[in-house]
Amino acid sequence: MATGDTATDARDPNETGRPAGSGSGEQEAAEADATADWETVASLPASAKLVARTLGYQGPLTGTGLADATRLPPRTVRYAVDQLESADVIDVRPALSDAREKRYRLRRD
Repeated sequence: MATGDTATDARDPNETGRPAGSGSGEQEAAEADATADWETVASLPASAKLVARTLGYQGPLTGTGLADATRLPPRTVRYAVDQLESADVIDVRPALSDAREKRYRLRRD
């Protein structure tokens, strides 16, 4: 078996890109589902869904961090964040590292 094949075989079934057995992916997904109103998110654009899911898996991020993590253009990330903020799915706070940026995280109910 080639080296690349073993990496593919070691992935967990939910295809998050994380190696199987690294942390509790199912627990993290359950926590992400519990912290956001996913029925509300389901009615939003695909970019907002991706941003919400990314925040659920990776935790609080800045706009730049979201653009890097999702590979979406910054303008699309801003639109998605505006949609999520309007739906009361995320909290927005100033980033401590740079007051010009905002830090986004899923709202805890």
